[in-house]
Amino acid sequence: MKVILLERIDKLGQMGDVVTVKNGYARNFLLPHGKAQRATDATLREFQSRRKQLEAKNLELRKEAEDIAGRMKGLKVTVIRQSSDSGQLYGSVNTRDITDGISEAGFTIERRQVQLTRPIKTIGVHDVTIRLHPEVMVDVGINVARSEDEAAAQLRGENVFTRGDEDEEEYFDVEEAAEEIFEKGPASHEELIEAISRATDEEDDEGAAAEEEEKA
Repeated sequence: MKVILLERIDKLGQMGDVVTVKNGYARNFLLPHGKAQRATDATLREFQSRRKQLEAKNLELRKEAEDIAGRMKGLKVTVIRQSSDSGQLYGSVNTRDITDGISEAGFTIERRQVQLTRPIKTIGVHDVTIRLHPEVMVDVGINVARSEDEAAAQLRGENVFTRGDEDEEEYFDVEEAAEEIFEKGPASHEELIEAISRATDEEDDEGAAAEEEEKA
């Protein structure tokens, strides 16, 4: 179908361009949302007579969008979700979730304005582009966390899946132990298991001694 664009459409054309699009795209999106109209001799003449009015309206809408973008700059929206220990979500965060979160922050947008190529499926802060106007976009941080405390930690730049210092001290690195063993020369399977077990026992003894010292 040939249509005349009533505003700039990304990857399609500028206001006033006559373009050919798929019938479904025109009927389901462009025409009902007032972004284009069928290109006929009559509509082309009508557009030319209204062009200055449309351009003035577009300028007004763009200025409004720029003002909103300025107020939205740096916005972080928290979304609480459950996840595995590796940070993989049990589910996902989609355009509806993002739209609702931005609305709760005081900005009214529509789902189609959220430029999300695929749902968010991991814990973390994800930058998502919001198209406020064909010529105005702003990035919003979607802070996906398992709790409000974790969300706050992520905003401080902390990795919520990094072990604390205490955990690091108690953590036994099997690979490191294996490297130390093989530095001494080839080892049999039984020797390897025995060495790792001995190293683990030694570390447990050190941990217990440290606890007793603290108590004393």
